[in-house]
Amino acid sequence: MYKQTIYKQAITLLQDYLSSLGFQAQIHFELEGCYTTTQTNTKHKLDLTSINQQLNKLNIDGEIVNEYWRNQWEFVSLFNGQSPLEEADNLNQAMSVLPYIFAQYGIEKTLIKPVVWSGDKGKLAAGAKEIFTDETRAVHIPNAVQLNVSVLNNAGENIIAQHFFGECLQQCFLQTSKACSLLYLPEEDAFERLKLKSTYGLAAELCSPSDLSGGHQGSIALYKKHGKHNQMMGAEPVLYDHKHNVLLSRNNWQKTARIEHRLGASSPFYNPYINVLFALANVVDAIGIYQNRLCKSSLVSNSSPEALPSSLYTVNGQLGAIDLFSQDAWFSQCINSVQEKSSIIGITKALDYPLHLGDKIKQQYLDNYQSDRLITL
Repeated sequence: MYKQTIYKQAITLLQDYLSSLGFQAQIHFELEGCYTTTQTNTKHKLDLTSINQQLNKLNIDGEIVNEYWRNQWEFVSLFNGQSPLEEADNLNQAMSVLPYIFAQYGIEKTLIKPVVWSGDKGKLAAGAKEIFTDETRAVHIPNAVQLNVSVLNNAGENIIAQHFFGECLQQCFLQTSKACSLLYLPEEDAFERLKLKSTYGLAAELCSPSDLSGGHQGSIALYKKHGKHNQMMGAEPVLYDHKHNVLLSRNNWQKTARIEHRLGASSPFYNPYINVLFALANVVDAIGIYQNRLCKSSLVSNSSPEALPSSLYTVNGQLGAIDLFSQDAWFSQCINSVQEKSSIIGITKALDYPLHLGDKIKQQYLDNYQSDRLITL
């Protein structure tokens, strides 16, 4: 299990600091996984209603839905007003209990893995998104952890939609995600997931991101008026007929505007707490720019996506994720800075936590990657 206490302390600190500035971050997870059963030829049907009732009884703000590939599922966070810390608790608990819940329905193995090798078969027809040919080549299924972020002000307004704040927050994530890739790509197979399209010729079947890119369709996407498939966002019914068919709707995209960080890999080593910290640290940076009315001027044109590291390890002079995180100071310094500012403005909890909290968190996380006990989170 994770050494969670110090992570929870830092999340609480950043939440309280943002609250003192008049803002509240909303963070939600989506986690993909697979399962195996003795029924290899047909898609096993889980009793999703019963499973989700069990999650509700455990006070987990999320539900299981079917995903695209055979025997693939997704845990989707519910919007129940939970804090970022509560959301980290939700995902941490879900990852722990889902294998036991699924086992009640004849599931032999629950796979929370970056890649399920030869998890399905098939090839999409040319130009199609749903129609498969008769070809039965193996498809290696990528499983992602997606992190969604929006920010409310004291009036309850989602400021992602205001004054270029969404673009500014997206830019912050683009600038910090490479150095912090160890947080959301915590094992070597996570980097194999990024290579699936190019290495195995699965570009038509897979839409998983492979680099750092922005816009509203990239790996770090900003959704305002339009979603991933250029659909209008935030559709809300306002008029029904006598059969409850929608006659009129409006697009309240300001309410649903968000950043989607789609680079994370499903893994038993994925730490929800430190990834919530990563998101909150980016929100803190973006709020500082926003309050100084510098969001628009802070935006930098980046036409070519930047490559992520190709491994945990440094190879032939190309820095791996471990060394990138070790050498970069942004993550730890942001937490240290918030702790210092919080103590000055009288957030009492800041005085109760260990000094240089950011440095301690960074070192504790890196300790998991010592060669003699690699990834024993």
